[in-house]
Amino acid sequence: MTIVFAVLILGVIAIIFGLILAFAAKVFEVEVDPRLPQIQSALAVANCGGCGYPGCAGCAEAILAGKAPVTACAPAGADGAAKIAAILGVDAAAGEKMVSHVICNGGDDCVKRFDYVGTPSCLAATKVAAGPTGCQYGCLGFGECVKACVFDAIHINAKGVAEVDKEKCTNCGACREACPRHIIVEAPYKQKVFVNCNNRDKGPQVTKVCAYSCIACGMCERTCKKGAIHVVNNVAVIDYAKCVNCGLCAKACPKNAIEPIPTPEEKERFKAAQKAAAERAAAAAAGTTV
Repeated sequence: MTIVFAVLILGVIAIIFGLILAFAAKVFEVEVDPRLPQIQSALAVANCGGCGYPGCAGCAEAILAGKAPVTACAPAGADGAAKIAAILGVDAAAGEKMVSHVICNGGDDCVKRFDYVGTPSCLAATKVAAGPTGCQYGCLGFGECVKACVFDAIHINAKGVAEVDKEKCTNCGACREACPRHIIVEAPYKQKVFVNCNNRDKGPQVTKVCAYSCIACGMCERTCKKGAIHVVNNVAVIDYAKCVNCGLCAKACPKNAIEPIPTPEEKERFKAAQKAAAERAAAAAAGTTV
């Protein structure tokens, strides 16, 4: 009987505490906006942190509170933004798809100052005499960005340089945040022409450390008919808003620092065309016909 009474007493206590907890839950219940879980379901649910908020839940709360735009989740893309806009009853901002791009083409072609044998980390390598590569602006190739990407959109290529697969890239920004040398930038998905160099040293110094570095000669700038490329701080920079992807700057570059790298035949045809144009201009100035 003692055991029976003990069980009964415990059962009564459990019921009482259950009622108390149920009452407390009702009294202190925090109402959740029904739109919050809907917004969260429209996100990429990758918890990549690219939006700047603590996970997708934090991003959804910020969007609902009006602290973040409907496009805050880059991995969700335009479709996700449109769904969120519909949930909130606002217009979705239309925008061009953006992706990440690595502005370096040196890799194994870059001069090595010493053999690094420490922790295989880009950040750790920079702490040892500013890094093992002669170029202190380029990719170190240890894959900090690769580890940061949850979409498998960036890998170290055969040259030892990080390369973005723009078909997989969601522009979450995780790779850009992870790169200690900040050589991963945001670029339009449609962009085809890139200056793959970030070295801001002067030409003679640059050529000593990398075979494919920009030497700030200005050939690209003088060739571009759209005013879309200029030398800034000793390195050519493309204005993507003006660039029409004609590729003339790449053909004019003597160091093959601009992608897509032209073939030797394309280079020769370009030089011949430039020479012919110069001769016609000279002849016109002299009042003769070529």
